[in-house]
Amino acid sequence: MGDVAVVLRVLPSDTDVDIEALRTSIKDKLKPICEVNKTEVQEIGYGLKAMKFQIIVPDEEGRIDKVEDAISSVEGVGQVDAEDVTLV
Repeated sequence: MGDVAVVLRVLPSDTDVDIEALRTSIKDKLKPICEVNKTEVQEIGYGLKAMKFQIIVPDEEGRIDKVEDAISSVEGVGQVDAEDVTLV
């Protein structure tokens, strides 16, 4: 088995959420689960911003679900979507 690169899009629960603090909290939560390669903040509009996380996880069944659940458990996260999954 190899590794999988996953791009996750994370939306905050509200426009008032401090996006940088939220990004730091998510990165800290993911450290024991996977490797975070890259993060970026994108302006969506009307004050709403989204974060994209590029992570590397082992190619195991249910591993991406664990990562999504961990991110969802962080206070201030509204939605988590996997945008791209690629074998590395």
